[in-house]
Amino acid sequence: MPGSARRQAHQVRIIGGTWKRTRLEVPDRPGLRPTPDRVRETLFNWLGQDLSGWRCVDAFAGTGALGLEAASRGAADVLLVEADAGLAERLRAHVARLGATTVHVQRGDGVTALKALPPGRADLVFLDPPFDGGLFEPALAAAVPALAGTGLLYLEAPRAWEAPELAPLGLVPHRHLRAGAVHAHLLRRAA
Repeated sequence: MPGSARRQAHQVRIIGGTWKRTRLEVPDRPGLRPTPDRVRETLFNWLGQDLSGWRCVDAFAGTGALGLEAASRGAADVLLVEADAGLAERLRAHVARLGATTVHVQRGDGVTALKALPPGRADLVFLDPPFDGGLFEPALAAAVPALAGTGLLYLEAPRAWEAPELAPLGLVPHRHLRAGAVHAHLLRRAA
């Protein structure tokens, strides 16, 4: 009907691993910004294609694309944390549909969830908080103790985070990519 065209649902796809090419619906929600395919592809090239045995936390899961991508590539344990009740239910539906027995969904605040993790619990933490929420420093500070000694932290932000501002948080830059308005960082604990 003219004037009442239905809006197509947005989707992202899992790029590699067991669930390669699986599509995940992305609901229209203010501030929900799935990590673009190109950025995820680069990130998982940096990490390596096989994440067998890795323990991962996606602290602001949204669509779950980052955490589900890690599980698709063999991660042994993936925790998806999402504050929005509707998105958390959608994540549970994705996990059930995929039969993702290593993936667990927790509804709640990402920073609080990171603070509650045992020290050294995560080999990889994904941080992609809402860009306008003022959560970058609190999330980074909460993630560092959760990282295993050789653990990695992925940060997606609207600007580059430089070594001098990461140092007080106990982090050093390892890799950086800019794709449009998104800055993707792979960070390590400082020695």
